[in-house]
Amino acid sequence: MLEINVAQLLKSSIGTERIVPVSDCVDVTDYGKSNVIGSVKLMRTNRSVLVQGTLCTCIQVNCARCLESYSYPLELSIEEEYFPITDVTTGSTLDEPEEVDDFTIDEHLVLDLSEAVRQYVLLAIPMKPLCRADCPGIKLH
Repeated sequence: MLEINVAQLLKSSIGTERIVPVSDCVDVTDYGKSNVIGSVKLMRTNRSVLVQGTLCTCIQVNCARCLESYSYPLELSIEEEYFPITDVTTGSTLDEPEEVDDFTIDEHLVLDLSEAVRQYVLLAIPMKPLCRADCPGIKLH
C-alpha cells in the first residue's frame, strides 16, 4: 500500500509517529512495474508529515557490456516531507507549499508515496549496470 490515510496523524500532536508497512507495485518509467516492500515511519511535524524509511525492490535492467536483461536489486532510503493542502479540522484549502516540487497530501488526507518511490528508484539505478563485475561483454558466435 503506497497510499496512506493520514487524517488521524494530522489530528495528533507534533512529534506523533506511526510505522506503516509498505508492499505494492510502482510503475517506473522505461523499467516497467516493480514490487516495493519495506516500512516507513510517518511523523507529524508542525507543518507536514515527515516520511522516513527503507524500501527494497528489484528492477529489470540491461547490462552495459553484454546487453542481457537481468534483475537489479535496489535498497531505497527515503526521507521526504509531505504537506497537507486541506485543513484536517475545518476542511478549508491551505496554501500550496513554497517549492513547486514539494509532495502534498491530497484533499482526502491521503499521502501517496508512489511518485517519491518512483523518483528514488530512478536516482538509484546505476548509469552503467553490470550483470556481474567480470562480465566479458557481447558474445560473438
